Amino acid sequence: MLPEHKLDALLDRHAVVERELSSGLAADAFVRLSREHAELSPVVEAIKIYRAAEAELSDLDAIIADPATEPDMRRMAEAERPVLTERKTRLEQMIRLALIPKDAMDDHNAILEIRAGTGGDEAALFAGDLYRMYERYAAKQGWKTEIISISEGSKGGFKEVVAEVSGRGVFAKLKFESGVHRVQRVPDTEASGRVHTSAATVAVLPQVEDVDIDIKDSDLKIDTMRAQGAGGQHVNKTESAIRITHMPSGIIVFVQEERSQHKNRAKAMAYLRSKLYEAERSKRDSERAADRKSQIGSGDRSERIRTYNFPQGRVTDHRINLTLYKLPQVMEGEALDEIIDALITEHQAELLASEVA
Repeated sequence: MLPEHKLDALLDRHAVVERELSSGLAADAFVRLSREHAELSPVVEAIKIYRAAEAELSDLDAIIADPATEPDMRRMAEAERPVLTERKTRLEQMIRLALIPKDAMDDHNAILEIRAGTGGDEAALFAGDLYRMYERYAAKQGWKTEIISISEGSKGGFKEVVAEVSGRGVFAKLKFESGVHRVQRVPDTEASGRVHTSAATVAVLPQVEDVDIDIKDSDLKIDTMRAQGAGGQHVNKTESAIRITHMPSGIIVFVQEERSQHKNRAKAMAYLRSKLYEAERSKRDSERAADRKSQIGSGDRSERIRTYNFPQGRVTDHRINLTLYKLPQVMEGEALDEIIDALITEHQAELLASEVA
């Protein structure tokens, strides 16, 4: 059974939001409440249909149990009951998912970090492939991707690339991508056709605001310098690149993509807030790790999470034992949704199980 008091609270909140939306709000409050209304509306509709199905089932049970019911009417009621029960069960599952407490960061933009791991030049090329995969995936979601800093590989790809991904619900989807991604393929430089294994590390951090984490100016060491790189579009000649060191934690961020020192400083501070928030979050996660049965969503990057096998055209996510023979479509950002949605579904199932427990 669903907790009726929680359903009533959702219905009441929906009514309050509707009243406030029609009361002439400031633009930012209107946008915030409009998003909440959009999230609540399908759940509220499901609750109304669920309660109507409950009432119908109760009526059917009364008809079936009544000795005075005519045989034809009883047969119709008995035939209708399984259909109605299945609909009620489906609605109940949907509502249970809606009642699961949301990650406070799910609606935030994200900082995407990709670093070449073991494998030398091939790892840098793979890191570049991963970045393009996420860039294409983001475009298909209607999100915007903007590079914060970049270090190019000697034969292409990236030793490291950091980007901001902005849009609705970015962190909710991309947070499951944190971890070690492994590739198995024949490098272009391999004359014998031997398959090489290399890796890249992906980290996805929620972009947090000033209110989310407090940073003291006295804790910061800020350096300005010229942008680094091999040349071309990613380098400018003025000292606009910014490096900020957060001395208590030792965390360092570097931003060079804008030609304006002011813009690079603003981006660097946003990046630093995300790094500090993630460090605190990882600390809390590790303290709870002994009680957890799965690493999904924990941000644990010590574990290989996915393998991209080019000779066999397959992608395997090791956390949920999912294999897709759609490697080209995944790398184009088209079939990545299938993996991410499966991870979200698994995560929700675990949350539901823990709620029941």
